[in-house]
Parts: sequence; C-alpha cells; structure tokens
Amino acid sequence: MIENLIRMQRVGSTAALHLPMTPATRLDQLPDGTRAIVARVVSASPEVDAVALRRLGEIGFIPGEPVQLLRRGPGGREPLAVLVGDTLFALRRVEAQCIEVEPERPAARVRTASPGATTAAEAVRTAQPEPAP
Repeated sequence: MIENLIRMQRVGSTAALHLPMTPATRLDQLPDGTRAIVARVVSASPEVDAVALRRLGEIGFIPGEPVQLLRRGPGGREPLAVLVGDTLFALRRVEAQCIEVEPERPAARVRTASPGATTAAEAVRTAQPEPAP
C-alpha cells in the first residue's frame, strides 16, 4: 500500500510539471483566520491512504469549496479547527497537509445604476428624478 502511494505522489508530481501551476498552498500552512478555496486533495504523506482521502472529500473538501482555518490546538499544533462551507471540523495536521488551497478571490464589484456612481447611495440618488423647485 505504501509503495502505491509513493508511486502516486511521483506520478502526480511529474504530471504537474507539465501543467500550468496555480498559486496553491497547503491548508496547514495558512495563518489562523485565513479564508481560501479548496484547489484539490492529494496524498501528502504515506500515512494517508485512499480511504482517508475519500473521507476528506465526503466531508466537504472538494475543489471550489470555501474553507477557513479558524485556529490551531495548544502550542499552535493539532488539531486544526477548519470551517468548510458552514461546517466546523477538527483535522490532524497530516490531513490538512493533503488539502491544497488557493487564495480567496476578492468579491466582484456590483454594477450600479449610474455609470459615474461609486456608492449604492449615489446610484439611488442618480436613478431617481430630482423634485421640481
């Protein structure tokens, strides 16, 4: 089993060299309170088998899902309190190392009614006719 996981890591790493890289980082490397988006779940250690990876996917660690590392256990170690969607989980460090995340993208700007309006109040003001004197 361990030999298969090592082979999976080697195959995955050589295949990744040919693909464009994204700014992915491991969940356990995030500072406390940081929000991110799950990029993928990979085997990062021989201790983690296919069953553990499947479990991570089943509990919500799927690509595109928002996550937040809330805090770490005593001494900044284990367990890691992680919010996935609306659910709170406690993960071991070895499990968090298997979850690659990307920085959360900033929210898109909302289009306003008036092209020159910069705030919602200005958009409402410019969309309503002024009262007659």
